[in-house]
Amino acid sequence: MSRRAMGKRAAFLTELPAEFTQAHRFGKTRSAQSTALLEDYVELIADLLAATGEARPTDIAHRLGVSHATVIKTISRLKREGVATARPYRGVFLTDSGRELAARVRARHRLVVDVLLALGVSRESAEADAEGIEHHVSDTTLKAFGRFLQSQAPQSSKRARG
Repeated sequence: MSRRAMGKRAAFLTELPAEFTQAHRFGKTRSAQSTALLEDYVELIADLLAATGEARPTDIAHRLGVSHATVIKTISRLKREGVATARPYRGVFLTDSGRELAARVRARHRLVVDVLLALGVSRESAEADAEGIEHHVSDTTLKAFGRFLQSQAPQSSKRARG
């Protein structure tokens, strides 16, 4: 390895965050990944209930691209978490806390999409990328996204008029 490459590698290694800081960051990511699945299910169930009046496991499986057995297992977890109920042959319903969670997830999703659109990302890419970002973004960052969008509002209305 050349001296220059070794120097760059050494500089990179000295820039590592403190162990506790890095462990905390990775822990947050693992936690977000764990809740992301539940949030996706709750959001989809709310959307299906609003659009069709029912959220059947078969419809959930088709829309998420997973097996029926996976949906049944996850619905059991949603019930244990207290965000959903299910009745035989009637589909899945959200509890009050499930509806509140779905509203928070949907609002977070819309905010992330709006920021990506404001940055010039296509709608298709913004919607797809928001599916991952929305579960990992902190409240601090969400507030910054909101401030960013508010700061852009006068400029975009000027562009629309001009």
